[in-house]
Amino acid sequence: MPVKRKQVKNLIIPFAISSLLVGGIVPFENYAPLVPPSIAFAEENDSSMQTAFEEAAKEFGVPVSILMSVSYNITNWEHHDGQPSFSGGYGVMHLTDLADKEDGEQHTNVHKPSRTTAAEQPQDHTLKEAADLLGLEPDELRQDPVQNIRGAAALLAQYAKDTVGSLPEDEEDWYGAVAKYSGSDNESDALSFADQVYQTINDGAERVTSDGEEIVLAPKHVKPNLKTAESLHFANKDAASSRRADCPRAWGCDYYEAPYVQLSDDPGDYSNYDLSNRPESGPDIRYIVIHDTEVDYDGTIKIFQDPQSFVSTQYVIRSKDGHIAQTLENKNVGWHAGNWYFNSHSIGLEHEGFAMEGASWYTEVMYRNSAKLVRYLGKKYKIPLDRNHILGHDEMPGLTPTNQSKMHEDPGPFWDWAHYMELINEPIKPAKGNSNIVTIKPDFKTNRPKVSDVKKQSTNFVYLHTEPDATSPLIVDPAIKAGRDEYDGLNWGNKAATGRSYYLADHKGSWDAIWYGGQKAWFYNPQKKNTVAGKGILVTPKEGLDSISVYGHAFPDPDDYPEGVPQRTSVPLQYTIEKGQVYVAAEKVKSNIFVAPVYVTDPDENVMVYGKEEYYEINFNHRVGFVRASDVDVIKK
Repeated sequence: MPVKRKQVKNLIIPFAISSLLVGGIVPFENYAPLVPPSIAFAEENDSSMQTAFEEAAKEFGVPVSILMSVSYNITNWEHHDGQPSFSGGYGVMHLTDLADKEDGEQHTNVHKPSRTTAAEQPQDHTLKEAADLLGLEPDELRQDPVQNIRGAAALLAQYAKDTVGSLPEDEEDWYGAVAKYSGSDNESDALSFADQVYQTINDGAERVTSDGEEIVLAPKHVKPNLKTAESLHFANKDAASSRRADCPRAWGCDYYEAPYVQLSDDPGDYSNYDLSNRPESGPDIRYIVIHDTEVDYDGTIKIFQDPQSFVSTQYVIRSKDGHIAQTLENKNVGWHAGNWYFNSHSIGLEHEGFAMEGASWYTEVMYRNSAKLVRYLGKKYKIPLDRNHILGHDEMPGLTPTNQSKMHEDPGPFWDWAHYMELINEPIKPAKGNSNIVTIKPDFKTNRPKVSDVKKQSTNFVYLHTEPDATSPLIVDPAIKAGRDEYDGLNWGNKAATGRSYYLADHKGSWDAIWYGGQKAWFYNPQKKNTVAGKGILVTPKEGLDSISVYGHAFPDPDDYPEGVPQRTSVPLQYTIEKGQVYVAAEKVKSNIFVAPVYVTDPDENVMVYGKEEYYEINFNHRVGFVRASDVDVIKK
């Protein structure tokens, strides 16, 4: 039986696989290549990034604080093994080479959005500009962090000359050069980046990189000279668009309205969202769902403006500069999570990138601006800023067993949840509570397990085994198709992700077991290095019950619906929780559903239905789940 268009909003909307990897900075003209560095310089500095910053700063007349802070705010001083970011940036200074990234593209799709040429987007090719300045081949700047830093220093020096006419003697006069280095043609984003760079200089920064080097930027009071950015040229800004976007005016967010249209005489044939007046009436907003686009930024905006796409979300965040666009008012219900219950109660954030790009990483500026947006939304809509309410799309359950097997897997294993929560100002840290509750938290920098088809890189999960033995098989989830590669990075059935909390079921040597997806799952945890103490509500099947069902929602029962209101059948997922198993619950919620079956012109025509039953939201497997409160006993401390 064909799927009706209306049904699509409750299913998974697969994006086309494509990537316009944008990034970088506006290059300069009429320069002469510098003399290539001596071999001795590289040999002296390749073991110390701190020294490389200091030497490059001295060589090109750039304040070391400026050079280090720019790097910190783009890459966190990480070289990423010379692999490109999702916006085509390389190395510790994120020098961009979009053309090279496109040539290595592994994603193919006949509907791939067209890309601009190198001539049309020169800011996406700063790697070559820097290499030409140094008289080196671009690949040297990709692979060698010392040359990468030198190339960026040369660019910053040139940008300073472009903005103020000569190399400034004072750190405050590098503000315009830093804004230009951001690569953004949006004034708010470029100046925001420069502001953050100077804030870091004032605050200082200290970090141990994934290579084990401790890098320190000592705090120093510097007040930037904002006038040095006045010579920069930015794209014209639509003031009306900025005013409509639900974000602080100073951020310069765009607004691109998603269509709400009836497509035929059938009132159930419409797109791309449902009208509501959240949170004043209709569903409350209690979740933020993190996505990645699997499509470039411009292509994503086009998809959300296409009435035939049957998909929508509230925000899109660009990789190269963290620019924020809103595509749907927060009061309305988007079609983004593949689960109607979560659609109704959430705001969706799309991040430009790919869950399994492999040798790539999410940019620091996108992390930071996304976290800034989450802090704003959390405060405005009273959303708890924790990992029970800030969830990945890959943590959404299906509404039915069939849907559970088809749910999306983004943002995937390379999203740095621990760092993201730190930027939100709610770090994942040890909690006071039941000693048998653990929260997963491997060290992202050093946690590099085997993942099929990609180079080893930092991941956000621990593998789960059937036995306390590294040679034992990984566990299998019944929703995962039989025969799937157990080391597939998007095989969510055998991974416990950072920030998720579980109940300790057993312990043997350096191995801990948790109750996970209806089974005992073992993970390597020597000296508790992959966990911190957690907290939560502990639930177990009610005394007298041998097993209970797990749901992907907290919908009312059929007799709770008023007469004339369409009912949704409540179907349990393909799991049960057996007697003796214990799970960590986040909270108890009253059953409810937002009923919006047809196109309407007044949001009040859509109705909320509340049921008598209550549910607990639990950390079930990689995805969250729900159990009926009447089915469980709460374990007291």
